[in-house]
Amino acid sequence: WGFCRSLAEPSIPSPVPIPSDSNVELTWDVFGGDMADILIIALKQRCDRDNLGTEKDTLAKQFRLHLHRGIGYLAGDPNLKKIENLIAIALSPEKLRN
Repeated sequence: WGFCRSLAEPSIPSPVPIPSDSNVELTWDVFGGDMADILIIALKQRCDRDNLGTEKDTLAKQFRLHLHRGIGYLAGDPNLKKIENLIAIALSPEKLRN
């Protein structure tokens, strides 16, 4: 949810340092599940649109930045109180711009 929420934002994520003190590690296939191929295409398309290139290091960095920013957006949204609110955003992405 957070990754997709950030991709929906038109601005490029700020290149802030992201703490890597977690001992949790996920493979791309575990993160994306059945959507892994679609999510990598979306990330590549976004990086291309932002003129960042699609090299492996760039994709990895932009993924972390988008994920971190998106989680921040979701955590800071006072309207997200239950799963139904997330579903409403997914069904009506134009609400993100209001």
